[in-house]
Amino acid sequence: MQVVVRALRVLSALSTKGGGVTLQELHEDLDIPVGSLHRVLSILMQENFITRSPANKRYFIGPAARRLGEAASRQTQLLITPHRAVVKAAQVSGETIFLTELIGARAVCVALVEGRHPLRLFVRIGQDMPLHAAASSRALLAYLPTADARKLLQAYPLDAFTPETPTTVDEVIEHLEVVRERGYDICDDELDRGVWAVSAPVFASTGSAAASVTLAAAGGRIQDPAAREAAVQTVLAAAREMSTELGFAGEDVVDPDE
Repeated sequence: MQVVVRALRVLSALSTKGGGVTLQELHEDLDIPVGSLHRVLSILMQENFITRSPANKRYFIGPAARRLGEAASRQTQLLITPHRAVVKAAQVSGETIFLTELIGARAVCVALVEGRHPLRLFVRIGQDMPLHAAASSRALLAYLPTADARKLLQAYPLDAFTPETPTTVDEVIEHLEVVRERGYDICDDELDRGVWAVSAPVFASTGSAAASVTLAAAGGRIQDPAAREAAVQTVLAAAREMSTELGFAGEDVVDPDE
């Protein structure tokens, strides 16, 4: 069993090292004897779970491990076709409903059902949603460790789309605390003038945010507080249904800073 544990520790370590790692670095990080570590690495290389660069002698995650990760991702993605909860939310509200995933440093619209009402905001599958100005993005950033969210925002152009757009990293980080407290985010004239949106996180079985589900509507059509509350509840219901399907127990949201 020890060799299995060591192999899993090696794979976990390599999964966070985009630039690869040397044998000595793995030895120092994992405190595994060099001889034992070399044997584990050799087996993992034989099975294509890791590779070693002949140029710099560094080890990297291999194609077999990547295929496993991609297969698991496909099984948990709700995004190839619109999930029935997204379709139902669009039917109930009459508004545009879309799903967003954080893919690397990008928040990407990955599924969409257009509403019955015309919407000035143009959203399409594959579109990047601004990290600082879109409820769909902030509902995902809120459940990252604050240091990770800050790092993403620092590398992102915080353009002012409207006078209400937050344009500093600290503003957005402070707002993410509000998102976590209420369990959803609202974007009111911050991305597009005259557009109101509400977004809630979809949680995986691990308690991490796998996606966000967003309702976007013309602000003038949804000014009444009761209409806005109905929109919030529609999005929360869709997010709960998808989270349950992903195995989320409802009580295990990961504290991003623990």
